[in-house]
Amino acid sequence: MHKKTHWPLTLYFDGDCPLCAREIHMLSRHAPPARLVLVDISRAEFDARALGFSLEQMQDSLHARFDDGRWVTGLDATLWSWRAAGLGKWAAPLAWRPIRPLFTLGYRLFCRLRPHLGWLPHPDGSRRCRNERCALPDTAKTKPPIARR
Repeated sequence: MHKKTHWPLTLYFDGDCPLCAREIHMLSRHAPPARLVLVDISRAEFDARALGFSLEQMQDSLHARFDDGRWVTGLDATLWSWRAAGLGKWAAPLAWRPIRPLFTLGYRLFCRLRPHLGWLPHPDGSRRCRNERCALPDTAKTKPPIARR
């Protein structure tokens, strides 16, 4: 991106995703609000349609928007959110042209697997508890039954 960067960057993330929530927690500790605004798309009040997307589109790939209205998605959203947090040196390899195709492939694989990672511990354990009820993801479909002797 050769244009002037218009901060803040608004990052739209899925707060119900345990791995995503861990990354967001780390970014939020480093990023000043003037550079990075975090929006949890899993919240009931979030309206993807108001942004011109469906919720499914926003869940399929990370989305971020600069203050001037420019959107970045996927790896670019990750790269720019880390830059906004002052951690760009750690994400710099995402911009390296020779290995970018490998990162793109890895990101696509992660996006496919992400919905099935709900069983991982969430950094905010209370996220699984809403309206005084707690629920764990249904793992019966993904794990074989335990054999009894």
